[in-house]
Amino acid sequence: MTTFVDLLPILIPLFVIEIAARIYAIVDIHKPERATNLLGKTAWTIIVAVISFGWVVYLLGGRGYVSSED
Repeated sequence: MTTFVDLLPILIPLFVIEIAARIYAIVDIHKPERATNLLGKTAWTIIVAVISFGWVVYLLGGRGYVSSED
């Protein structure tokens, strides 16, 4: 039976990747040229920060661009 200590070499990189992806998504949400689909920027920020894999939902469905047609 594997113990928690035996799993740490696998879990630590996954944890680091998860945190990095959340930070990237939050920075991406607040870019001036970025619009969001379905919800506002504040709601997406809360979803990404609180919900596990919320950043995946944002990156797949919540991203949009502000149209710069003059």
